[in-house]
Amino acid sequence: MEKQFTMSFNWLQIRMISPAKQVSLLLFLSLAYPVAPACCSSRYGLALLSSFGFFVVYSLRVNLSVAMVDMLNNTHQSDTNHSSSVCPAHANPARPKHNHTASVYDWDSKTQGWILGSFFYGYILTQIPGGYLSGRFGPKWLMGFGILGTVVFTLLTPVAADLGASYLIAVRVLEGIGEGVTFPAMYTMWAAWAPPLERSRLLTISYIGAHLGTVISLPLSGEICFYLDWTYVFYVFGAVGLVWFFLWSFLVFDSPNTHPRISERERLYITTSLKNELSTSAGYIPWRAILTSMPLWAIVVAHFSYNWTFYTLLTLLPTYMNDVLGFSIQQNGMLSALPYIGCAVLAVLSGQLADYLRETCLYPTVVVRKSFSIVGMIGPAVFLLAAGFIGCNYTLAVTFLTISSALGGVSASGFNINHLDIAPSYAGILLGITNTFATIPGMVGPVIARELTKQNTIEEWQTVFYIAAAINLFGAAFYTLFGRGTVQPWAVHTSFSHGD
Repeated sequence: MEKQFTMSFNWLQIRMISPAKQVSLLLFLSLAYPVAPACCSSRYGLALLSSFGFFVVYSLRVNLSVAMVDMLNNTHQSDTNHSSSVCPAHANPARPKHNHTASVYDWDSKTQGWILGSFFYGYILTQIPGGYLSGRFGPKWLMGFGILGTVVFTLLTPVAADLGASYLIAVRVLEGIGEGVTFPAMYTMWAAWAPPLERSRLLTISYIGAHLGTVISLPLSGEICFYLDWTYVFYVFGAVGLVWFFLWSFLVFDSPNTHPRISERERLYITTSLKNELSTSAGYIPWRAILTSMPLWAIVVAHFSYNWTFYTLLTLLPTYMNDVLGFSIQQNGMLSALPYIGCAVLAVLSGQLADYLRETCLYPTVVVRKSFSIVGMIGPAVFLLAAGFIGCNYTLAVTFLTISSALGGVSASGFNINHLDIAPSYAGILLGITNTFATIPGMVGPVIARELTKQNTIEEWQTVFYIAAAINLFGAAFYTLFGRGTVQPWAVHTSFSHGD
């Protein structure tokens, strides 16, 4: 019965019938499509292991932001362990002497900007190829070897830095090439694993690993630099990446149909729920329709805009904490992580709320996605602007930056997973396209920001915050106008989705 039954209803039609009939219909659907329990399920196991993967991805991406503070020659010119800052310095405990054994370098602010941004020059190259290759050959090994490559080059970072800035830039580009396939590959995998009404929950669990990687690696990198030296930052997180690759290799499979340990009930639940959303044209990719799709370009603009703020803070927040607010390397990592703790918490909560609104309250998908995107983009812009106007008020500065990033986590259930709503069969390719544009802020943002903050004055940093906030507001407006929530006609022959 479960294999033969075909959904032919529309969720909007359910909302138009009487409450009594709604209850009867939903009861019938629950019997025809029994939901497989989440506890100990293969799909939630995948969510947790992929979350660990993104933890590794972001740990390897951001640890340089903290290590950079300690890699520069001017970071040990004073006993307080930071260079002169705009705001009064903070008292620090005495730093162990043995942590000065690592090399330090005389890189100017322009060179620092290129080093911090170089990762994204590699990252942008493999976005669209990652989406295509994961769809053609399977996402498991593409993601696995992509992260493994990044791990290897991370372990080589101290050697590259000793050889010179150009070698370090080259290694960071190669790391970016490896990491570039991860998100497109994972979106392709979720297209086969995530039931439509569990997408927000599963994807926010999966991608919270990125926030946790930032939250944990920033303070831990600061502590490693404080008690050991900056080279151990790359060795520790590289070792964690090797552990993840071993687990991923033996426990993950491309689809429910290829998983040897999945229960039959869960396999039927997943495949039946996706039956009417996946394309029947295997191997065919409607490139022209994809590239001319306005709902896709709405995601592109929103993704680009959000990432401008996200990457600006991700790469330069430790520098701002050190050069402007005067926090030490040890305090720096802890305080730089606070914004991402809030982001991780709200990302998970927003995922639960989004699916509740869609599944229980029957809100159309497009309304949920746009509402969460507005909160997750305009909110950060407002508090980022506020952070630029509070001068050396340390408490308010950290509070506003934390709230700004925390509200950004709400967008995890907005435009960020809209690819799966409009074209689940091509979600990896769509993510590759949007992430290609969304990587540009990571490439040029740090360079522009360091050019604008040569003197490290509060006024210069205000300009950086103004630009980020304005771009965020534009992205929110564009997505609100052109975003959609249904499977697009070009994405499937017989399309079905939960509300527009």
